[in-house]
Amino acid sequence: MRILIAEDDFASRKMILKVLSVYGECDVTVDGMEAIDAFMMALEEENPYDLICLDVMMPIMDGYQALVGIRNLEKERNIPEEKTAKIIMTTALNEEKNVKMAKQNVIMAGMAYVPTLSAFYQYTAPYAQFPNASQSPPHTPLRYIFPRQIRL
Repeated sequence: MRILIAEDDFASRKMILKVLSVYGECDVTVDGMEAIDAFMMALEEENPYDLICLDVMMPIMDGYQALVGIRNLEKERNIPEEKTAKIIMTTALNEEKNVKMAKQNVIMAGMAYVPTLSAFYQYTAPYAQFPNASQSPPHTPLRYIFPRQIRL
């Protein structure tokens, strides 16, 4: 499985990376614009992301704006709904009004609301590439992507 993590906070990025790296190859960006650039590059390489984690609040472009950009790219390329990337919105916001707003936006976008780390594990488990928990996950390389600065 191919995973994109868009998170500007170092500690949160490390935690999400640690959780998801057992499921597949993880790429990391630090803002919404880089996430869209990385997503577009993956489509052009014909190696799209299966799962994307977008932080709600990031510099340059927030997660909601990045979500709209990603979904627009999928529509432009006529990607069938069943083949679109699975997207999880993440946030460290803990004020009740911010959490409620994030939850409403996520549900309105037809996405899952995952309130805790254990729920996060349950939501991502079906996408694991290894059949049972006793099997060791493969070593997964980490690639940091900064698509606006580096073009390969």
